[in-house]
Amino acid sequence: MNTKNIVATLSLLGLFVALSPSAAVAEDFGIHALAHSAATPGDHEAMAKYYEDLATQTQEKIREQRQLLEHYEDKSYLYGRQAQDLQAHTDALIHKYEKEATANIKEAALHRQLASKLEENSYSAARLSAVGPSHKNTVSEE
Repeated sequence: MNTKNIVATLSLLGLFVALSPSAAVAEDFGIHALAHSAATPGDHEAMAKYYEDLATQTQEKIREQRQLLEHYEDKSYLYGRQAQDLQAHTDALIHKYEKEATANIKEAALHRQLASKLEENSYSAARLSAVGPSHKNTVSEE
């Protein structure tokens, strides 16, 4: 009886999380706007950190869903006809979260790469500007 309550609570919690996309949509819109306006290495580092944190959260969801799937498989007799549906749904969620985690990791890597290139370009530009004026002076003296 106690196990049924725990599973029911976990299932409802998963349902509530799945049904609350409005906050996620607003956050995604803001993060996409920030991604398009990112111009400095620091901006891209912040974006990379955001996507890494998101991937970590998604991996935690994967872990929770795997535990739930294991429970459904071990105790399928508790759920009767719904056991296979619950297992299939949980398995589908695991695959969805795995795709999200992979996409977030790729996005973080992209922003790290962009930050690195911007730092490299700014270093090269600073180096050229430091060399530039002294080079002009030697050229004009000749």
